[in-house]
Amino acid sequence: MSALLSRKSKEEKTNTDKDAILALDIGTEFVKALIAKKQKDGTLKVIGAGRARQDPGNMYAGAIADIPGVIDICERALSRAENEAGLTAKTVVVGIAGELVKGETSTVRYHRENGNKPISEQEMSLIIKKVQDSASEKARKEVALETNNPNVEVRLINSAIVSLNIDGYKISNPIGFKGSEVTTQFYTAFAPLVHIAAIEKVCVELDLELLAVAVEPFAVCRACLGDGGSDDFSGIVMDIGGGTTDLAVVNEGGVDGTKMFNIGGRSFTHQIAESLGVDFETAENYKLNLENPKLKTVIKNKTTAAVQRNLAVWLAGVEIALEEFDSINILPSRVLLCGGGAGLTELQETLATSDWYKKLPFSKRPIIHLIDPEDIPDIENGSKINLDHSFITALGLLRVATDTLEGNPGGDAIKSKLAKLLQK
Repeated sequence: MSALLSRKSKEEKTNTDKDAILALDIGTEFVKALIAKKQKDGTLKVIGAGRARQDPGNMYAGAIADIPGVIDICERALSRAENEAGLTAKTVVVGIAGELVKGETSTVRYHRENGNKPISEQEMSLIIKKVQDSASEKARKEVALETNNPNVEVRLINSAIVSLNIDGYKISNPIGFKGSEVTTQFYTAFAPLVHIAAIEKVCVELDLELLAVAVEPFAVCRACLGDGGSDDFSGIVMDIGGGTTDLAVVNEGGVDGTKMFNIGGRSFTHQIAESLGVDFETAENYKLNLENPKLKTVIKNKTTAAVQRNLAVWLAGVEIALEEFDSINILPSRVLLCGGGAGLTELQETLATSDWYKKLPFSKRPIIHLIDPEDIPDIENGSKINLDHSFITALGLLRVATDTLEGNPGGDAIKSKLAKLLQK
């Protein structure tokens, strides 16, 4: 039975709740689905959760490689979440990752001819469009170079205001202010159209209404910032999935940019399998049971050595990714880890104790912290599943969903105006 027919038959037995939102984290190793509802106090409550393991060929470098295969696994994860929630959610936000996803922050200085005239929505819209058009062409050229395809198309995924200053004064909303010099920092992220089209196809087949596609490290940052955001929050977020590692740098509540590279948890497993001459499943079992005292000493030592070899390559990827944030004088000294690969103890210890950071612009040794869902503000877990660090991206997608909905008519006035401009 197809996923679409299965979901339609399910809906005959299960209420479809228009107020429920769905987060779909389509990862290399697992698909995770969370259903949540907004509470009267503005917080989100997760009422259903599901997870299903991907087949080996479904994903490549964080992107969908087999659409029918991914649809089947998504259906399994969704069914588990819907069965627990007792309802069906139609509105979904889906995450996207991979090296071809380009996200960065641009600074634009705009001189106004008449500084005594209040800034209008129309004027702000023109500024935003200039930034997005410029960033889009830059992203397209980068992807064209990396794919050797001069005709590649990219699409805007996320756009957010990092900071706003008028004549040197920091403000949260420029509309209605007077001034001559507007300095704006925008975060924009783009992805190849082929990747977006695959996600759209999955949603159509699952009979879901796609609200937004979100760059996954951006979504994690939104989870950490909470409902209203926090000007005090600074840190480096590392989302270590099965196929990729996604990084984001946040300074004083604003996302400075996102970078991704194709080394994740699976590369550690492949290294173990090659070193020990075992199959992938056995190697994965060794990796997950390194702390188990029942694991034979000889196997533990060989597995640890293989992990350490791969860690050296992974750390080189982290260093290269962070070096690309060349506009940042001092990197935040807090590193927050999430994703299935972040649970590897050797990885956490290496980040915490080695000298990997010394060639980078840190003012001191960074503090390493594994994100716990309890650290995420304004989201409560009401499901029976114990959500761990591997569900942080899905929680972030829920936050992106509420951000997007608040940008529609009926949301907070200030947020609504700016969000609508950014979504155009």
